[in-house]
Amino acid sequence: MKALALALSVAFAFALAACSSDGSKSSGSSSGGTSSSTSDQIKQDAKDATLTTKVKSALAADVGLSTLKIDVDSAGTTVTLKGTVDSADKKQRAEEVARKVDGVATVRNQLQVKAGG
Repeated sequence: MKALALALSVAFAFALAACSSDGSKSSGSSSGGTSSSTSDQIKQDAKDATLTTKVKSALAADVGLSTLKIDVDSAGTTVTLKGTVDSADKKQRAEEVARKVDGVATVRNQLQVKAGG
């Protein structure tokens, strides 16, 4: 079941990445490299979306973290976690889970612990 959810999440991430391009195309036979850089940007956006989805799936699969609203953003191999958690332990746990995801090199943990937590 988790494998199916992950596969669907990755497929969704690729679909979102494809939709995120502005849809503009260069006209004429000589694009001066614009098409290549656009293509590279789309590929990077797809990689970022895939990594974000993998981290979100890993957080959702963790019993202690599955009910929390944690926003995940990726840029290259750096993942940023944002949101509010109940305790410092959950903040640390979220970082550990994200760090274990294949493709993550750096985790920027910007999670805030609720007052009294």
